[in-house]
Amino acid sequence: MKTPRDILFARHQTAAPKLDAIRCEVVHKFNNKGTKEQRPPVSFVAWLLGCSNRLWLEMFFPCRRIWVGLAAVWILIVAVNLSQRDPAETMARKSPPPSPEMILTFRQQELLLAELIGPNETQAAEPPKTFSPRPSSERRFETLTA
Repeated sequence: MKTPRDILFARHQTAAPKLDAIRCEVVHKFNNKGTKEQRPPVSFVAWLLGCSNRLWLEMFFPCRRIWVGLAAVWILIVAVNLSQRDPAETMARKSPPPSPEMILTFRQQELLLAELIGPNETQAAEPPKTFSPRPSSERRFETLTA
């Protein structure tokens, strides 16, 4: 008894030479030198786009889960950074300038602090001595005797 595969193979076996002829004709058409010469030259932009496509397919596409994870971590870091900002800084920027009474009070406190601490006297430092090297023949050697 013949299997369905054998029946189909016998039925389509007569079409094999016709399919081979069509295949040879198509391959010959695309393998012709004339069609190769008609191909437009590759421009810089097309080459650059091809490289970017190749970079995407080879570097990012296979590891897309890892890249998504890294992006999520960076978004989390930015969110934590923004949430940790000190609200006092924004309040200080929004606060109005001090009133003249406050400025007067600050100056009085500075004067009182200056009286308590005393005068601010800076001591004059001695200028550093200049070192001028002398030749070894002019040096004096002192020997210690015991």
